[in-house]
Amino acid sequence: MEGEIRNFITVWISSFALLSYCFVMGKIIPKGFSRLLAILPVIYLFLVLPLNLNSILLGTPSTFFLVWLANFKLLLFAFGKGPLSSNNNPPPSLLSFFAIACFPIKIKQKTTKNGNKSHVVNYALEFLLLAAFVPVYLNKENVHSNIMFFLYCFYLYIIMEIMFSVVRDLVWSLIGLELEPQFNKPFLSTSLQDFWGRRWNLMVSDILRQTVYNPVLSISRSQIGTKWAPIPAIFSTFVVSGLMHELLFCYFGRELPRWYLTWFFVLHGVCMVVELVVKDALKGKWPQGLPWFLSAPLAVAFVAVTGSWLFIPELLRCQFDVRARQELALFMEFVKQNIRTSSAGT
Repeated sequence: MEGEIRNFITVWISSFALLSYCFVMGKIIPKGFSRLLAILPVIYLFLVLPLNLNSILLGTPSTFFLVWLANFKLLLFAFGKGPLSSNNNPPPSLLSFFAIACFPIKIKQKTTKNGNKSHVVNYALEFLLLAAFVPVYLNKENVHSNIMFFLYCFYLYIIMEIMFSVVRDLVWSLIGLELEPQFNKPFLSTSLQDFWGRRWNLMVSDILRQTVYNPVLSISRSQIGTKWAPIPAIFSTFVVSGLMHELLFCYFGRELPRWYLTWFFVLHGVCMVVELVVKDALKGKWPQGLPWFLSAPLAVAFVAVTGSWLFIPELLRCQFDVRARQELALFMEFVKQNIRTSSAGT
């Protein structure tokens, strides 16, 4: 564990140095292909650096932050777009540049004390829900596989909520920047468009919108007209999302992809296109659509069923749950040993 922690520190010190270089390049090189050529080596190194991390607890967030978020934001930055652009008012400082590049971040005023109390309550509820899952997980051999798949979907959501909340509050406490909330009650989604566009993994949705959806939409408008332009834009966005998930899981499991994740997102892209076409066709005949108490369970059930069919098996293939539990035990033992050593030294 000590070696992994050392690698983790090295990866993030290197990342800060590389982003400092990008920060300087943004000051002296105008936006466009010249700036892109200057930062392409950094994008490549961000693909390589997470390979030094083998753990789930340290490697998973580092891979997501560097390989996906930072690289996509740097691509936007090369052309003077996105949250790193100096066109923002005020332009980011070096520390802000680093934080915005690596994390799903949004600059806000510091939260109030009531906001901090709500964070504590949220943490308590999330950990209680996580603790409630443990007895079921330990007896998973006696639970039907379909039920376990649904529980894994819930477990994944809670783990991601906790991970991003911890990072959000850490960044806020260090430099006064608050992270964009990653989730907005996805269990209340009334459609696939609502789930993916407004409730699930919001920063990734925003980055994909800027890097994939908007450019494809602009090209499609000139080729097939305004009415049908969103269709290839939506489909392209889901394809890129699927490919990025395949890449991340290659880092996690160090295995070649089986393309289940890509098919999961392709399926959702096709279904969202169908959903939008049907809504448009029924706009005049049925403007109110399905009532919430019908549309919400249908949307969430569709995501859960397709996720348990195509997404969760890939998570289990890299033994995400087993490795995370083992690493947590090793980390706790590492902390205990260091406490004993410190106590003996004093």
